[in-house]
Amino acid sequence: MARPVGEPAFEDLTARARIRDAAIRLFAERGMDGTTVRDIARAAGVSPGLLRHHFGSKEALREECDRYVVDQSMKIKEQLILEDQVTSPSFLPSQHPTILVFYKYFTRALLDGSSRAAGLFDDMVVIAERWIAKNSPEITEDPRAFAAVLIGMQSGLLAMHDHVSRALGADIFSPEGHVRMIGALTEFYSHPLLDTEFVTKARQALQALRAANPPTAPGTDPGAEGA
Repeated sequence: MARPVGEPAFEDLTARARIRDAAIRLFAERGMDGTTVRDIARAAGVSPGLLRHHFGSKEALREECDRYVVDQSMKIKEQLILEDQVTSPSFLPSQHPTILVFYKYFTRALLDGSSRAAGLFDDMVVIAERWIAKNSPEITEDPRAFAAVLIGMQSGLLAMHDHVSRALGADIFSPEGHVRMIGALTEFYSHPLLDTEFVTKARQALQALRAANPPTAPGTDPGAEGA
C-alpha cells in the first residue's frame, strides 16, 4: 500500500503495522479466503509465529484491518471536506494510491458473506450517522436512514465494480477510472435532482403513508387483534 507523504516507509513501521498493511493489501487483492497467514507474514517480512503473537488469528487480524481502513478513510474524507485539503495540489495525489487500495478492500470485505461483512457495514452506517449529526444535522430528519442509504449507495458502486468500469471504459480501481467516477459523484451530489415542489409533495405523501401504516412494535403479532 502506497504511503502518503510525510508518513514512514513500510520498512520503518513496527512489525504490527507492517503485518496490518500487508494484510490490507493482500485481502484487497485476493480476499480473506484467498490469503493465508504465511502469505501475510511473508509480505510483511515477519514469521507466522510473530503474526500470531500480535493478532492471535487471521480473523482477529481482519477485524484490526477493518477498523484501520474505516478510520483512515474517514480521516481522509474529513481532511478533504473539513480541513479544505481538496484545494491542496499535493494532498490528493499523495492519498490516491491508498484510497484505491481501500476501495478494493471494502469491495472484498463487504461481499464475502461473513458476519464481519455485516458488522463492517453497520459500523460504517454508525460512523456516517455520527458525522451527519456533528457536521450537517439540518440535512435530514432521519439521520439513520440517510446514513444507511448513503453507505449503501457508495458500497453499491464498489459492488458493481465490473459494470461501472465497463460503462466508463476504465477500471474504477485505476487512477483514470477512479478520477472519472469521483468527478461524476461530485456532480451528482452538487446538483439537486428533484425540484422543491416535488419534494414537498413527496414528503406529504410519505407522511400520509406512515400514518396509514404505523410501525409495529417489536414482538407484536400484527394479526393478533383480529384473532
